Amino acid sequence: MHTHQVLSDRDRRDWVRLARSDGIGPVTFFGLLARYGHVSHVLAALPDLSRQARGKPIQLISTAQAEDEIAATHKLGGMILAACEPDFPRGLAALTPPPPVISIVGQAGLLARPMVGMVGARNASAAGLRLAREFSAGLGQAGYVIASGLARGIDGAAHAASLTTGTVAVLAGGLDHIYPPEHESLYHQIADRGVLVSESPLYATVHARDFPRRNRIISGLSQGIVVVEAEARSGSLITARLAAEQGRDVMAVPGSPLDPRAAGPNGLIRDGAQLVTSVSDILACLQSGRGLTESKPVSYGHEDQGIVLQDTDIDKVSRLLSAVPVSLNDLATDAGLPWRTLAAIIVELELAGRATTQPGGLVSGPV
Repeated sequence: MHTHQVLSDRDRRDWVRLARSDGIGPVTFFGLLARYGHVSHVLAALPDLSRQARGKPIQLISTAQAEDEIAATHKLGGMILAACEPDFPRGLAALTPPPPVISIVGQAGLLARPMVGMVGARNASAAGLRLAREFSAGLGQAGYVIASGLARGIDGAAHAASLTTGTVAVLAGGLDHIYPPEHESLYHQIADRGVLVSESPLYATVHARDFPRRNRIISGLSQGIVVVEAEARSGSLITARLAAEQGRDVMAVPGSPLDPRAAGPNGLIRDGAQLVTSVSDILACLQSGRGLTESKPVSYGHEDQGIVLQDTDIDKVSRLLSAVPVSLNDLATDAGLPWRTLAAIIVELELAGRATTQPGGLVSGPV
């Protein structure tokens, strides 16, 4: 039985180097670790692999850049945690694949407590904002930490109402990047009394592609997600879909069919989400729900030897891939392989130009 490991300074620097390198997402990161056994072996093998790669080359950041980011994060009062460490949030560690590293600042102990994600429209109605505040305050009183994305509207109301009981803001940009700018005061309050979490490198500004990644972290941290208001094509619905894929409870507040902000929640309820209209509804759902399965501590790449891949498995996975992106979880089920073996196979197929990894842990075949 492997146990979690606290990284040495050198290993942490190596994890940051690999995680921050251009062309390496979480699937590739854990695939390389599974293949080579230890992060130092991966870094040693990368120059050769990059030369062989038919896809885009892998651009490693320098040792100095990784050390600078770790030092600058410490200066902010924060730290960088790797997925193999004991303090890494349990819900995130259980994802397939988890984010390799996250940066945090604030009251790190909150990350070990049960959490509920509260998400919704940026252009929320007054009624929606009131509900978000009531729900967040009530869940806080019941012992839950509120996770959200620091966006305008529902997110901001949820954070403000749960500052005293525990709130986690997941940022799309770097830990030091305050977005939106009008939440500067809220950002600083959360840094003092709650926790700020980011998967992005320090100094990273926000791009559209960062929001689905942020949403995956919100749902990954949470036992369940509550969608208060959301239009038919909204980021909150991405969070709800990811939550469902991750085996979390999805709850939604119904609204008038005349209000476009009710289209999202009403659609979720039609598709099987739990209808909630009060704190007690949410608590009942969380207590009867699937909750977070205990993730056993796993060792992420501290073995001396990597796994040996079988050609038959590589061919089987190659046949399963098509132009339609699928999740690593679904592929693992269909191929009958552990997800880390599968990630290692995806790396081989990527190098051969026979697979492409997409944001959010999705994989597709050659286009």
